[in-house]
Amino acid sequence: MGGAARRRSFRTVRVTALAAGVGAASLLLAGPAFAHVGVEPRGDAARGGYATVDVKVPNERDNASTVKLEIVLPTEHPLASVQPQPVPGWKVEVTKSKLAKPLTVHGKQITEAVSKVTWTADGSKIGPGQFQQFPLSLGRLPENTDQLVFKALQTYDNKEVVRWIEVAEKGGPEPEAPAPVLTLSAPESDGHGAPAADGSAGDHHGGTDGKSASASADGGEDGSTDTVARVLGVVGILVGAAGVAFGVLAGRRRDSGVTS
Repeated sequence: MGGAARRRSFRTVRVTALAAGVGAASLLLAGPAFAHVGVEPRGDAARGGYATVDVKVPNERDNASTVKLEIVLPTEHPLASVQPQPVPGWKVEVTKSKLAKPLTVHGKQITEAVSKVTWTADGSKIGPGQFQQFPLSLGRLPENTDQLVFKALQTYDNKEVVRWIEVAEKGGPEPEAPAPVLTLSAPESDGHGAPAADGSAGDHHGGTDGKSASASADGGEDGSTDTVARVLGVVGILVGAAGVAFGVLAGRRRDSGVTS
């Protein structure tokens, strides 16, 4: 092989290694973009207690904005208390339905419960590359299940409707449009969820206290740091491997030049 041909071969190897490293890093960084509508508790969501949760809605379109969200609450585990927190730029509508079997909460019989909560853009919207959280106070959480499924409909301003209603089977792959799921933790000793900062039961609606907010913030920071560390680690490995390959090839080129 002539000297010019060897040089072209070395350049091809270097470019291929560099492209592989950049491509792998791009895939890792692009992963979080494939987010789904989800339900995330603030603190604990204990069985038999009360909790505040955030319905997190990312915009997955590059050419449209989210203007409406409908959350359907589970009818097999009705909740006697569902209270949305006002979100600036959005109007909220709460729909109640009659229960086939009345609930008894704090000695009172409940014959109807919230079956759907709808947020509609009113001066605001969720644009491309953005997300919005819609807080809900829920209770009393059921004691005979470890999760609640909240089916959701996400409407864009181009009339597209994404139906987040598919329920994942245990041990099976995640559906393409999974329904948001709230995982319930073990019941608290007093049956009223985690206490508030002043030692009370948080008005029985899982109001966020200083500890919960701090824990949530710390968890988010740790998660972000861990993700960045993993990405940098993989990129470093790829760059290192490319450097080793280049060094070996460069050595071979020098040896070949001496013997030729």
